[in-house]
Amino acid sequence: MMKRLLVANRGEIAVRIIRACRELGIETVAVYSEVDATARHVVAADHAVAIGPAPATESYLSIPRLLEAARSTRADAVHPGYGFLAENAAFAEGCAHAGLIFVGPPPPVIAQMGSKVDARRLVSAAGVPVVPGETLDDQSDRGLRQAVERVGLPALIKASAGGGGKGMRTVREDGDIDASIQAARRESAAAFGDGTLYVERLVEQPRHVEVQIFGDAHGHVVHLFDRDCSMQRRHQKVIEESPSPALTPRLRARLTEAAVVAARAAQYRNAGTIEFLVNLTGGSQNTGPAAEVPFYFLEMNTRLQVEHAVTEQVTGVDLVRAQLLVADGQPLPWSQGDIGQRGHAIEARIYAEDPARAFLPQAGRLLRYREPHWPGVRVDSGVAEGDEVSIYYDPMIAKVIATAETRDLAITRLTAALREFSIAGVRTNLPFLIRLLELPAFRAGAIDTGFLDREAAAIAATIADDPVPQSAISNQQSAISRSFDPWNGSSSQPAKAQPAPSQRRRTGSTAGKSLTAPMPATVIKLQVAPGDAVRKGDVVVVLEAMKMELPMRALGDAVVAAVCCREGELVQADATLIEFTDERS
Repeated sequence: MMKRLLVANRGEIAVRIIRACRELGIETVAVYSEVDATARHVVAADHAVAIGPAPATESYLSIPRLLEAARSTRADAVHPGYGFLAENAAFAEGCAHAGLIFVGPPPPVIAQMGSKVDARRLVSAAGVPVVPGETLDDQSDRGLRQAVERVGLPALIKASAGGGGKGMRTVREDGDIDASIQAARRESAAAFGDGTLYVERLVEQPRHVEVQIFGDAHGHVVHLFDRDCSMQRRHQKVIEESPSPALTPRLRARLTEAAVVAARAAQYRNAGTIEFLVNLTGGSQNTGPAAEVPFYFLEMNTRLQVEHAVTEQVTGVDLVRAQLLVADGQPLPWSQGDIGQRGHAIEARIYAEDPARAFLPQAGRLLRYREPHWPGVRVDSGVAEGDEVSIYYDPMIAKVIATAETRDLAITRLTAALREFSIAGVRTNLPFLIRLLELPAFRAGAIDTGFLDREAAAIAATIADDPVPQSAISNQQSAISRSFDPWNGSSSQPAKAQPAPSQRRRTGSTAGKSLTAPMPATVIKLQVAPGDAVRKGDVVVVLEAMKMELPMRALGDAVVAAVCCREGELVQADATLIEFTDERS
């Protein structure tokens, strides 16, 4: 059995892995960036190693630094968690070359299933249905346009290496094809270093249903039933549940069988997830057998999912423990016949974001953090009261999972738990989540993947304003004045101070309006220069905070008087980015 494992991650998943290792008697090594020095996962581990500055590219995404941390601590295994390098074949290969056990599938499998083009070809050849579309050798704009014309409108242009909606464009009009191809290619190349695209027919209003699978090195592959993740916004999941309320027993059997077929075709090992689109409106569900309801392979996630807890709750198994055993070369601890599904589990993700401001990510100190403690309620988190929500990483604070004998009772239990969850210091989506759980459409199980994109703004508008306490605002400003990037980690041990970038403010020499930063962020692209004419709604600068790009748009028709930031610069909340004037100088 492995003796010492390095957790190549942070936050709640790092804490979750450390707990599983403790049960098995495996020592753990935490890694941390400068702003995570006293984070909860660091305190929980047996050993801890600093791996660099706050930006993930210089710490949690640095393969050389992670491998050196493993070498220096004499770790013999690495668990990547989810996110960061969890689906990076080069990292898995680097671990193998360093003689480390990688808790996940083999590098070639990660590479093959990480390419949506290659994954489509593989599962299609195995008989698993895929969304009608084309994968192309001819990656020219003309070749892609012709593919869209053959597939038919409406269509999706998608990045082969994509995820989270990046590098994806919906095309409904012929005149939008060329611009959509070019935009998808630029975004894909910037996000993934790969501009390869493919085309799919757009499936209108589908359900997003995924199947948890698990394989070992002894030829065993099993499924652990389904999860419904249709409640999502901009391709980011918000609420997940198991079992899916949209599936009949027959349809569930077809989905799980297809997932096992896909996993076997990939020669898959360890935990993974097969994602499907289920087109309940595209078959004859009301007039014929469930077998007529079409479903399509979407992608495979070659890692543990954020929402794995709902599967654990309804099956009674420990997926992380099984990951460690299988990575160690042992067979799966259960056969397909051992795995059953009991009751209903539903999970809500708590984010530091402001629904009233288009879900803008928030940063600051958690002045109050009190988790609910209820029978049948599980909370997975990586923070504690007094910790900072950082601008550098994902804004998820915690996951709350409620389990009960029925779906209605699980929803009621989760709603009550969220009402009791008390967080102050930053705005969160807690009130928004409660609204979602109370919606008649959700209670009826009638949500599709586009529901929140259509309705989120209207739902958010029904939430009474709950301002962040003045003490919280003062605390955040105080933290910024001490050092510009102490955003994550306990305040009892401040991060190493770095010089704050200059923040230019509007002066009397410029008339008109200015565009300011809505939160601390990094300027990643400037689209204008002084003297440029812009129209209302034009993107003039792109910011990045909490793994999200924030396009900042002109407030009206104007001329750029001054550019008050530079690419790569960290800007504070309310810092002036662009100044405008009504006339050319």
